[in-house]
Amino acid sequence: MTDETPSVTPNTNGDRQPPGGDPLTPEVVEALGDGAEGGGEQVSSPAKLIRIATMVRSLLEEARRAPLDDAGRRLLREIHERSRRELEEILSEDLRSELTDVSLPFTIETPTESELLIAQAQLVGWLEGLFHGIQATLFTQQVAAQHQFEEMRRHRALGTGLGRDSQPGDERDPGAYL
Repeated sequence: MTDETPSVTPNTNGDRQPPGGDPLTPEVVEALGDGAEGGGEQVSSPAKLIRIATMVRSLLEEARRAPLDDAGRRLLREIHERSRRELEEILSEDLRSELTDVSLPFTIETPTESELLIAQAQLVGWLEGLFHGIQATLFTQQVAAQHQFEEMRRHRALGTGLGRDSQPGDERDPGAYL
């Protein structure tokens, strides 16, 4: 990835302009891989995602604390599979495919306690990774928006005519208001 931001140089009037003489114009910057164009990695119901993730984490902690009998293991398997189905309903095709690739289905009616703990830990780990990805995307978007805002402020300051030779009371062109 290359930085294509043009350098800004002073012109003959003391105003700063990018090479070519065109004034800076703000543009909307989208974070890479944010899936804003249809496809991509998206979650249709973030609140539901958080509720399911919290429940799965709580179940994993509970399963680690006490040994499970056959009925408990069957119930935990059913809850695990239902949680995965619920997750798949709110995930984009990319994330659904990723979830399917990383988590294997149970092969027997009553899985062992170890199999259940591994499956639950795997699902919790995947969900935590998803949350970290969401946080990283939000941070990237915030930085991009901050950068865009600073560019707009610089452009507005440059467009007011208050260069090195101007005084605050001088006549100037009315600028565009935000």
